[in-house]
Amino acid sequence: MKRICIILGILMLTGCTAPQYGDIQGDMPESYIQGEEQLYLDKPDSTALNYSYQVGRWFPYMHFADYMQGCTEEEFRRNIRERFRSAAAEGVNTVYLHVHPCGDAYYQSDIFPPGTYLDGDYDPLAIMIEEAHDTGLSAHAWINPLRCQTTGQMMAMPESFILRQWAEDSSCGCIKTVGDRWYLDPSYPEARELICRCTAEIIEKYHPDGIHIDDYFYPTTDTEFDHAEFESSGSSDLSAWRTENCTAMVKELYDTVHSYDEGIIFGISPQGNINADYSKQYADVRLWSGIPGYCDYIVPQIYFGFLNETCPFEPTLRQWEALTESSTVQLVIGLAEYKQGQEDIWAGTAGENEWLDDPTVLEREIQLVRDSTANGYALYGNS
Repeated sequence: MKRICIILGILMLTGCTAPQYGDIQGDMPESYIQGEEQLYLDKPDSTALNYSYQVGRWFPYMHFADYMQGCTEEEFRRNIRERFRSAAAEGVNTVYLHVHPCGDAYYQSDIFPPGTYLDGDYDPLAIMIEEAHDTGLSAHAWINPLRCQTTGQMMAMPESFILRQWAEDSSCGCIKTVGDRWYLDPSYPEARELICRCTAEIIEKYHPDGIHIDDYFYPTTDTEFDHAEFESSGSSDLSAWRTENCTAMVKELYDTVHSYDEGIIFGISPQGNINADYSKQYADVRLWSGIPGYCDYIVPQIYFGFLNETCPFEPTLRQWEALTESSTVQLVIGLAEYKQGQEDIWAGTAGENEWLDDPTVLEREIQLVRDSTANGYALYGNS
């Protein structure tokens, strides 16, 4: 394994339990005991539950309407328990829980307003972490650092929230609009500090096993987004300057996470097209993947079929393997479970109908990942 860790043994074979989380061995699916998926802790005194071979599943906020909105606490608990048990039965051992998607909170926050689908008097993150651990799942809190509310949502927010105050202060550049949505500007230390406060609040109140961010970095390539800030920065290269701002944010997030517990891990899920990471979102994935101190695991969203004309799956997988081959950063491959049986309009003529015509695409991709140097894979589907 690339990661230096303390191996506690395979749960089914040793009968051991995760620290403080009760017995998680009873319903472990066989895929957990293939010789790779071992429990590890970065430090012996850490209570974080994580696996050396990660099989992840995203739980995006867009689906919360199906099993959170309009639910009582008990109904929500039952709904999420069923989904977690279904995921575990499929071999999943790690869940990414979307708790801060748009400048809001699907948890009890003193900084951000409640999320749109949270209309019950209960704490969904506390329930999700409890149910995840009861099922033997590692629970990572998933946040979008820069994306905030729409204009309508922002103006409906109470003025006591910092985002509303920044939005109404014409002299404050920390938050800006792109189209009808607001985004934090990572060039401002105050904006990055707010993101770190968000992370710290989640860790202090809930102690998740990981913090996870995805590919919402700079929302636009338009030079007007931060023209004044760039002009006053003294930099001569806008792309390099924006990239440095993203890296500063990532570094501060990593340091925040590890200031609480070295066993809590920090992961980044950038888009799978490496060139676009740099040209569209100013995400320095080569640095973050290759040098310790920026993230513990990276989950490129290789949501491509084998026939994709821009980024065919296997060559793209090899590119990401090369980025992490000499690194301690774990490589977990994001896979597009949601594309099964669907037309892929972005794949070019050759790949447009691949997911429709070939029901084995995802299965073959998982096998390629298992045969690669990657430390796991994660599924984005209908969770």
